[in-house]
Amino acid sequence: MSQHPVGATPDRATANSAAPGADAALRDAPSDKVPALRVTDLRKTYGNGVEALKGVSLDVAEGDFFALLGPNGAGKSTLIGIVSSLVNLTSGSVEIFGTDITRRRSDAMRLIGLVPQELNFNLFEKPLDILVNYAGFYGVPRKVALERAEVELKRAHLWSKAQMTSRTLSGGMKRRLMIARAMMTRPRLLILDEPTAGVDIEIRRGMWDSLQEINASGTTIILTTHYLEEAEHLCRNLAIIDHGSIIASGPMRSLLAELDVQGFVLDTDGVLPATLPVIEGATLRARDAHTLDIDMPREMDLNHIFVALDAAGIKVRSMRTKSNRLEELFVRMTARPEQSA
Repeated sequence: MSQHPVGATPDRATANSAAPGADAALRDAPSDKVPALRVTDLRKTYGNGVEALKGVSLDVAEGDFFALLGPNGAGKSTLIGIVSSLVNLTSGSVEIFGTDITRRRSDAMRLIGLVPQELNFNLFEKPLDILVNYAGFYGVPRKVALERAEVELKRAHLWSKAQMTSRTLSGGMKRRLMIARAMMTRPRLLILDEPTAGVDIEIRRGMWDSLQEINASGTTIILTTHYLEEAEHLCRNLAIIDHGSIIASGPMRSLLAELDVQGFVLDTDGVLPATLPVIEGATLRARDAHTLDIDMPREMDLNHIFVALDAAGIKVRSMRTKSNRLEELFVRMTARPEQSA
């Protein structure tokens, strides 16, 4: 398989129009600071007439951990493909730290590290060689590349595998190797396309720690994922794209706060009864014999729930907020009929 990094393909002729789009009001970055990514009225129509992007505009601030979410076929892959210069835009503009990807493509691509969803390295090469060769493609001196490779492989918990054939690595290890490779050029913007796809939850959470470390070091990260818990845990800001348009954008906390339903997980003493009490306005579900899920209107008094549970003989030992609020927001936004037009 090819190991060519983002920006290794020849320049392509693309149309470029900077007319403001319908989503321009969704920008969050401060006006006095150049954002890591600025997308303005971006449109993409494929040769078969399919309009994949319909005037998308958004900003991603420098240093942000940003989630780009949307159902299959919503336009996520097209948007990421254009930003990483793998797909031609039809009109609009994309800037990476103020550098236009059409006018100064090579300069812009040097600022980006891309981790695609598909594994695209030589499985018969050693992890150390994969990283060093990748860095060399960008002109990083071999001595520097070797030093960086040690840092990145250790961060990815792969240093002990550095001299093994990559095909012997587990699926999670291969995913971590992809991230380590992208970091070899010290990108200012790291784009992760489903980086934990197919990885079990324990390994996934370990990868979260590494990604948070990368972000804390100053690297801006854009994440696409179908694991909404992952986006809620990692990201500070997000945009939801559906049918080629941005339908929601802003700080994670602000968007989640707009939900009119709140959810809790209650751990109980003793086994839950076969029939749960009926509490008007609330939905109760047994997660297991000792764990209760509750969804309730935001205005409902939680004490009302506790009183009803106590009357039913259910004693609550501990309580925590449910972590699937983003999933609820996502379903609500993408299920709206007016967004399907």
